[in-house]
Amino acid sequence: MVNPDYSALNLSRAIHLKQVSCQEVMQSTLERIARLNPQSNAIVSLQEPEFLMAQARERDAQLARGESMGWMHGMPQAIKDLANAQGLRTTLGSPLMKDFVAPEDGLMVQRTKAAGAIVIGKTNTPEFGLGSHTFNEVFGPTRNAWDPSKTAGGSSGGAAVALAQRLLPVADGSDFMGSLRNPAGWNHVFGLRPSQGRVPMSPAQDVFIAQLATEGPMARHVADLAMLLSTQAGGHPSSPLSLTGDPSVFAGSLDSDPAGQRIGWLGNLQGYLPMEEGVLDVCESALKSFSGMGCAVDEVRLGIPPEQIWQAWLVWRQALVGPRIAPFLINSANRTHIKAEALWEHDQSLHLTGAQLMAASASRTRFFLSMLALFEKFDALAIPVAQVWPFDVSMRWPQSIAGHAMDTYHRWMEVVIYATFAGLPSISVPAGFGKNGLPMGLALIGKPQGDMDLLKLAHAYEMANLDMINQRPPGI
Repeated sequence: MVNPDYSALNLSRAIHLKQVSCQEVMQSTLERIARLNPQSNAIVSLQEPEFLMAQARERDAQLARGESMGWMHGMPQAIKDLANAQGLRTTLGSPLMKDFVAPEDGLMVQRTKAAGAIVIGKTNTPEFGLGSHTFNEVFGPTRNAWDPSKTAGGSSGGAAVALAQRLLPVADGSDFMGSLRNPAGWNHVFGLRPSQGRVPMSPAQDVFIAQLATEGPMARHVADLAMLLSTQAGGHPSSPLSLTGDPSVFAGSLDSDPAGQRIGWLGNLQGYLPMEEGVLDVCESALKSFSGMGCAVDEVRLGIPPEQIWQAWLVWRQALVGPRIAPFLINSANRTHIKAEALWEHDQSLHLTGAQLMAASASRTRFFLSMLALFEKFDALAIPVAQVWPFDVSMRWPQSIAGHAMDTYHRWMEVVIYATFAGLPSISVPAGFGKNGLPMGLALIGKPQGDMDLLKLAHAYEMANLDMINQRPPGI
């Protein structure tokens, strides 16, 4: 019997030491999926068991010959349903794409397979990856690992729940507006939005302007997350703005002494961001761990009015998301098969001008420079990963927070835009649980290209809070 609580690195060691076989790992995984996935709906497009077991047997045969493909040798892996995996459907959560089968692997999947992983299926995502609530008309909703009546978050909701339920040892995701961080926080796992360019996306329709979205890793432990990043990261000729540093650095030791580091607490931006009761309390309690490790934690203000940041963000998001939806609307009859939020993004983008985008880019530049100024005083910034607790799975999105009406379908996730807009690395760490028993995450934002330092800080936090972090969802 394979221990479902194995970390990914411990599972890798057990496989390579032949303490467990790849076939045993696959069989155990498929049994857990059969037991837990019907309710959570985290994994979709699951491949046939016989096909997967045959691949596991081949991995065992390779080990018997003294051959290993890499640290993920024989590990089951499911790919977020926005990325291409050869022979599997890439539906994007859209009924218009429900029958599309990817003819080849995307770059991230190529790297994952090269490290030895066996792709067993996909993880569920919202339609076109839009909105931090994983539901769509192809597969239905993914339910929170801690309370199936609540949302899993999104857009990497299926990945986060699969991790929390021990259906996968590690998982990939992607992040535009918190899609690696929000579901991680709401399912009590770790999710890293890497620095802009750290994990190249290929194939891509545009490789020069569309830099706000990135793929990245999720895991139950920071060391596992860093190891997966070492597989995903690294420059590629097809991605000219990708970072070319050696990704193997992330496979190194994360041990460090955080004493003396300075953390700036952004909180709710002096009342600008409405938040549900208890969110700040849980996050501030988590911050005490950093103080206990010798870090200096102080409140800090953004150097630019946050409403200016939001207005610039809206322009950039619509400029990038609208053209993604446009090809599906060449046939106008398709409008009835596209969710209203995606149509809103597209329709808003039709009114944008080049002058508006350049003005928004100038605002973004001012914001980035203001963040640089903060990092002259602080080693990391901290902010809640969400403004609300996981909400009812039947809701599309929160219409209001603490009496404040939300004027867009994503305004309730405004808290996550700051790392994205500045191209900074940000990791969601489990902060604890509210009085409602639901998880919340704390986002740590690192310096430009400071992924490794951020991982070390998160690892130190994990080591100081193992009892809380190792808690398992009910029934797991």
